[in-house]
Amino acid sequence: RPPRSTLFPYTTLFRSSFVILTETGITTTGTTTVVGDMGVSPIAATAMTGFGLIADSTNTFSTSSLVTEKIYAADYAPPTPTKMTTAISDMETAFTDAAGRKTPNFIELGGGDISGQTLLPGLYKWGTGVLITNAGITLAGGPNDVWIFQIAGDLIVNNAAIFTLVGGAQAKNIFWQVSGKATLGTTADVKGIILSQTLISMNTGAKLSGRALAQTAVTLIANTITAP
Repeated sequence: RPPRSTLFPYTTLFRSSFVILTETGITTTGTTTVVGDMGVSPIAATAMTGFGLIADSTNTFSTSSLVTEKIYAADYAPPTPTKMTTAISDMETAFTDAAGRKTPNFIELGGGDISGQTLLPGLYKWGTGVLITNAGITLAGGPNDVWIFQIAGDLIVNNAAIFTLVGGAQAKNIFWQVSGKATLGTTADVKGIILSQTLISMNTGAKLSGRALAQTAVTLIANTITAP
């Protein structure tokens, strides 16, 4: 197991109330549940569709029956534009930091197919995409342990795949840095913070205990996304 000091500081890098944060839009169909804040920038609020946004009287945020907290966009009244610029900058910094971590503990594990594996804390690196079939994965470690997954291609989580946490492992300490797109299959149950350079797509009934942070868009179909 790697020294905790080499990984633990990363968990403080992206502290935010945003459960979904994107630069180009968020769309949903079906009855989605978002537990936490949601936002877009630099694009305007019109890029969030399917939520039935209700503007607050201050015009600094909006609400939705599908979102438990507040919804923000770059074109809302001050100080929201500054808030969103900072949030997007923090998201991009987090992605760059995760991608730039050196001396991985595990390289090209499973040739990119980690289905059915038990993953110990540490830094993982793949020069390709990563596949997780319906066999799922198990992340085994303590409450302060950290996992960082550097994925040069796409992250594909197949239908019905379940991410199981054991030993006190926490979703807030699991980071999926995806240089391609992340696709979560139907009824998949995923844990961790997804930092995607492109699209995060969640298919019907997929669940995420973590955050969906995309430098392009997030698309949802009757999903549940809960802050870790």
